[in-house]
Amino acid sequence: MAGLDQKSPNVLLQSLCCKITGKSEAEVAHQFQYAVRVIGSNYAPTIERDEFLVSEKIKKEFVKQRREADAALFSELHRKLQSQGVLKNRWSILYLLLSLCEDPRKPATRVANYATLFAQALPRDAHSTPYYCARPQSLPLSYPDRNLCTQSGGSMGSSGVSSLGIYAMNGPTPTPQSLPGGSQVVGDSLRQQLGARLAWNLPSASPSAPAPTSRGLPNTAGRSAPRQRRDGEASGTVEISEAALVRDILYVFQGIDGKFIKMCSPENCYKIDAKIAISKSLRDITSRLAELGWLHNKVRKYTDQRSLDRAFGLVGQSFCAALHQELKEYYRLLSVLHSQLQVEDDQGVNVGVESSLTLRRLLVWTYDPKIRLKTLAALVDYCQGRKGGELASTVHAYGKTGDPNMRALVQHILGLVSHPILNFLYRWIYDGELEDTYHEFFVASDPTVKTDRLWHDKYTLRKSMMPSFITMDQARKVLLIGKSINFLHQVCHDRTPPGKITPTSKSADSPKDAAELFTDLEGAFQGRIDAAYFETSKYLLDVLNKNYLLLEHMQAMRRYLLLGQGDFIRHLMDLLKPELARPATTLYQHNLTGILETAVRATNAQFDSPEILKRLDVRLLEVSPGDTGWDVFSLDYHVEGPIATVFTRECMSHYLRVFNFLWRAKRMEYILTDIWKGQMCNAKLLKGMPELSGVLHQCHILASEMVHFIHQMQYYITFEVLECSCDELWNKVQQAQDLDHIIAAHEVFLDTIISRCLLDTNSRALLNQLRAIFDQIIEFQNAQDALYRAALEELQLRLQFEEKKRQRETEGEWGVTAAQEEEEKKRVQEFQDAIPKMRSQLRILTHFYQGIVQQFLVLLMTSSDESLQFLSFRLDFNEHYKAREPRLRASLGATRGRRNPSM
Repeated sequence: MAGLDQKSPNVLLQSLCCKITGKSEAEVAHQFQYAVRVIGSNYAPTIERDEFLVSEKIKKEFVKQRREADAALFSELHRKLQSQGVLKNRWSILYLLLSLCEDPRKPATRVANYATLFAQALPRDAHSTPYYCARPQSLPLSYPDRNLCTQSGGSMGSSGVSSLGIYAMNGPTPTPQSLPGGSQVVGDSLRQQLGARLAWNLPSASPSAPAPTSRGLPNTAGRSAPRQRRDGEASGTVEISEAALVRDILYVFQGIDGKFIKMCSPENCYKIDAKIAISKSLRDITSRLAELGWLHNKVRKYTDQRSLDRAFGLVGQSFCAALHQELKEYYRLLSVLHSQLQVEDDQGVNVGVESSLTLRRLLVWTYDPKIRLKTLAALVDYCQGRKGGELASTVHAYGKTGDPNMRALVQHILGLVSHPILNFLYRWIYDGELEDTYHEFFVASDPTVKTDRLWHDKYTLRKSMMPSFITMDQARKVLLIGKSINFLHQVCHDRTPPGKITPTSKSADSPKDAAELFTDLEGAFQGRIDAAYFETSKYLLDVLNKNYLLLEHMQAMRRYLLLGQGDFIRHLMDLLKPELARPATTLYQHNLTGILETAVRATNAQFDSPEILKRLDVRLLEVSPGDTGWDVFSLDYHVEGPIATVFTRECMSHYLRVFNFLWRAKRMEYILTDIWKGQMCNAKLLKGMPELSGVLHQCHILASEMVHFIHQMQYYITFEVLECSCDELWNKVQQAQDLDHIIAAHEVFLDTIISRCLLDTNSRALLNQLRAIFDQIIEFQNAQDALYRAALEELQLRLQFEEKKRQRETEGEWGVTAAQEEEEKKRVQEFQDAIPKMRSQLRILTHFYQGIVQQFLVLLMTSSDESLQFLSFRLDFNEHYKAREPRLRASLGATRGRRNPSM
């Protein structure tokens, strides 16, 4: 039991006081009481339990010692330690390591005595904002007999509050020799100095020393004890002195209820007990001062709640750290005020003395801190429910004020808040790494997206987390930089280190650097973003063009899928004609692939790169009942790897649609060529059949109309659509600064040819009419082929009859008998009777064709595309259809006859 008593905190603390002062237990009673009061005080600790700040300090120590590699290793080990959760008190371990790494040979940074400390008033913190306080020159707080008190006190140091009227608030620290009694303090022994540090503001121990109160301040009954009112006054009321209110208000400043001033929960404010009788002016001043405690509670409540919330993220923790720094400055002011009150109580200074601490002097001294706390409280309200980049935007928006002090405060907080964002940004643009556990950065990643869709879908902008001080163009560039690095590594399999792609990365050394960088968004920050953007994008485009032949593949698409390689397409069509004339169900892909390879070897396509030719293939579309090979045949171009990012599945489906349209139009040109050749070859043969002259003439006229229509359509598609669009695409690709520009230009190119080739939804009616015209051309080919077959068969029979007749005459026999002649006449008559039927069939075909063409021209004229309107002029260059169609005549007249009314 005795052993336990010897190890109790009270016994150990008393032994410590004896050891420091070198006195006996009876002589250190007063110092022991003060030590107990210090340990039980309500002041916040000077060291904040923030694991992030301690780890940052350790890394800064490594950097100061030029040990960057060790700093990086420590950061990685700390990250692993956090993820494992083995230690519960990681902050304590890190702080112990930080303390052990300090050099014991360095001179102590503590002041020689507390007179020097408090002569500084409120010195600036190296990691905090400048503290702007009023300088109450009209309220000197120096005692006229302070020198005498100091000299008689021996080793007792000055509280420093007396010097608050002598030295400026943020002025230089006076030397001990310049303070009253400084020479005597400097001349004390080390043990006496340690004793003075423990009892610097206590008088020498005496039996009559008053016992300390539970709140840590001496019970000076002469200054603060309440007294009952005299007889005749209102019963139940208590009159208190201003000193008691000063004492209570100092506790209220910390958010602690005083003896007379307490928090009123229903009204959410501090109020003086209604039973206390004080003047209205003192009550008003007390209420104004108590607002400081309410503001303190509001800020402190926010930081206490959010500091333990891991989901609040690094930006939110930085915001809480900034609030803690401001509260730290506020606590330093309170410590000065408490020490001043302590000295006044110990030395028996009355309130009436000119330099005593009064409510009015507190009102002056707390004017600037109150403004700062109001700003912080308003900022806390404004930032409720926000995190990450959204929180930074809120802080930035609150700094748009004309008050320079408030602007400096918010700017400092913004520097701390934006520091994690800048670290995210640098890690992303220089290494391509995105470690955003709490989704605070404005670049979002979707881990479920596969590699083939990395560029399009994996990384996006999270607009809700985009800081307002970063423009959309800058955010787009930041997204592209990191996306390009990941695309190179994961899709292109490029192993070049990021340091060789972009300039050497530079992290945000401190929140001050972050604040300065973000205040110069159009200068240094924009320069860093642009440099990384141009270097990364240029390297990516070089890899795609040199290693993966992106431009060559674009040209191959034009030559093969858009029918730009004329000799190849013509020869392929000649080879495929017998196969494609068969039903679609009888086709085999390997046969068509062999024909394709034959066409490649027989034309200039054989000189293309093997990398391109091996991707060219045949594709058969879905077969419908009654389809022939012409309806299901299509060329295909296989894309994979990085170039599939540009030529996506959607793009290849567009290419397939355009190819089918161009292939059908090319087939119409091929059919009309065969029709013309048939007419030219059979014209001389059928001269001996004069009864066919009218029908053949009708065929020639209709074929000429169709040839003119198809030639104009081919000219429009080939030159006005494909060539112009390809040339525009090529120019944009040559000027592209990043892969997104190439993708956008390619998509615009496909959209243009889709719309101008009548394949979009708005041109559905035009496309249907054009397909109907194509069908009429095929019908005309079938009708003319049937006509020529019948005519040639009849001609062959007539020639055979004449040949037999001559042969029999040479043999001396009759050429024909009456029966044979009658039979010949009957057959000829049957053929001649079939001619009107052929003529009527051609007439019906011509009527249908011209009607469809007229409707097509009307739709062209009503189109909003000027190129389609000009196409209608070329198709009806001689106004042949205009004379037949009243609607066309009205449309053409309204368009062509439009004149300037001023003429």
